[in-house]
Amino acid sequence: MSDSLARALKERGLRLTAQRQLVLEAVRELGHATPDEIHAKVQCIASGVNITTIYRTLELLEDLGLVTHAHLSHGAPTFHAAEDRHVHLVCRACGHVQELSVESVTPLAQQLRAERGFNLDVGHVALFGTCGSCQ
Repeated sequence: MSDSLARALKERGLRLTAQRQLVLEAVRELGHATPDEIHAKVQCIASGVNITTIYRTLELLEDLGLVTHAHLSHGAPTFHAAEDRHVHLVCRACGHVQELSVESVTPLAQQLRAERGFNLDVGHVALFGTCGSCQ
């Protein structure tokens, strides 16, 4: 994990800092997490890290292609590791988020590309509906 981070930072002429490593570790451990949740996790280890550092680090990690975000509600975006590509199924009733394989929406992505010249960013796809438990 820190090897890919260190390599990506070095390519940009940036240093590997403890804060950057902690934020990436928190994202990977938490799965889908808001900046506030990531901040709380990081503060358990490094209490001096403030929320501004979290936001800046998440932006950098996304620019480096190590994390990605999705909007799963009206609140803050949630972040997850970029290598964990999936589609999000969000229940409007209970808020539960399920993951769906990228392959499940491949036909739709191909149709959009062929018919409209639109290249779907599957990592940001969130489908809203009602889960089986809430129906």
